[in-house]
Amino acid sequence: MTKRVLVIEDTDDNRRILRDLLASAGYETIEACDGGEGLALARRDPPDLILLDIQLPVLDGFEVARLLRADARLPRVPIVAVTSFALAGDEGRARDAGCDAYVSKPFSPRELLALVRRLLPEAGAHA
Repeated sequence: MTKRVLVIEDTDDNRRILRDLLASAGYETIEACDGGEGLALARRDPPDLILLDIQLPVLDGFEVARLLRADARLPRVPIVAVTSFALAGDEGRARDAGCDAYVSKPFSPRELLALVRRLLPEAGAHA
């Protein structure tokens, strides 16, 4: 079954780029424009993987990751911080919040897809 990736990103162009990249590799995408919407979507129907911007309206990416990891009712879905918010120490903060990986924008499409493939389990939540 097709793997589903939740893209939580507030910039339309960035969402389009990620959607097109993931679709070209055979993934289904679900999209949210802010942290609150992304959190609600992830809780309602957990995806197989989450690509999470850090600088988001409503709830920032650090808080979204913390809330997802603190919710014992949710499966452990891999979370990748994909952000231009790349100050010293931010990768550590993202990992401390519960992210499994950290990618700085601009990113290499090939490297991002390789990371997505590596983090997705063989049998996803919807297999």
